[in-house]
Amino acid sequence: MITTPTIPFVSTMNESDENVWLQALSKLMPDETILPLRMLNDQARQLVDIAIVANPDPEELQTLPNLVWVHSVWAGVEKILQSPVTHNFSIVRLVDPKLSQTMAEAVLAWTLYLHRDMPEYAAQQAKAVWQPLPYISASERTVGVLGLGELGKEAALLLAKLGFNVIAWSRSQKTIDQIETFSTSEGLDRVLGRSDILICLLPHTPATENLLSFENLSKLKPGAKLINFARGRIIDDEALLYDLNRGHIQHAVLDVFAYEPLPVSHTFWTHPKVTVLPHISAPTTVQSASEIVAQNVRNYRHLRVLPDTVNTQLGY
Repeated sequence: MITTPTIPFVSTMNESDENVWLQALSKLMPDETILPLRMLNDQARQLVDIAIVANPDPEELQTLPNLVWVHSVWAGVEKILQSPVTHNFSIVRLVDPKLSQTMAEAVLAWTLYLHRDMPEYAAQQAKAVWQPLPYISASERTVGVLGLGELGKEAALLLAKLGFNVIAWSRSQKTIDQIETFSTSEGLDRVLGRSDILICLLPHTPATENLLSFENLSKLKPGAKLINFARGRIIDDEALLYDLNRGHIQHAVLDVFAYEPLPVSHTFWTHPKVTVLPHISAPTTVQSASEIVAQNVRNYRHLRVLPDTVNTQLGY
């Protein structure tokens, strides 16, 4: 009788959150044994060919010498990709339609927050000022979306459906109905220069690290507003603060940061032109994510078919 190797769950979660995932995954894969990595002895680790991961310590994956592939329950896998620790296994990131829908919902909510001048009205309330601001229709507001992966595409289409003038930029040229799309550095300049509200949904890769630098933020349309729901290190914090303080950028909604949780002493917490969110724009849904992982594992076990894997050169 051939014994199927144990699937380790490798994460940096606390034990309570980890147990939620283990229960959901085990229920959907009754023929598999899924355990925290710490419960596997050296012999069991030698046999492992699949691991399920959530922002893992890359060094822990080094203890699985015969690992063929890992399945992340998160969309982001940059911690593995950018680690100095070498790996020879394939990486599968979570592609979940429900995650795309959740992100599109958040993008719409916070775009409307900026579009309808909510930060300005909050500031007026604090001073007991009764002053209606001029209304601008959605069709007169240009929203730029950086990144047209599954999350970016869904968000851009929803904004267009609501009547916004949506333009978008991606590393490679994409074609999407109702949306004017760009690529290349010249295309990025055009999106920056035309956007009233800029939304960052790019993956964090060596090519996007500090992409929104002093130079590129200065290319934004004066008075533009910014939303970052991607990764903190895509924006240069000092550059952003400089442009907020000089009025070039009117307001920034930030859900992601270079260091999380955001240190209590950070300027963003008290800056009048910054809205801080605790990385909640698109939380993974345990049930739907577990269903996707379970189906991908079954396809591999029975058909030896791997899901689409991450291009380690591009980072996504």
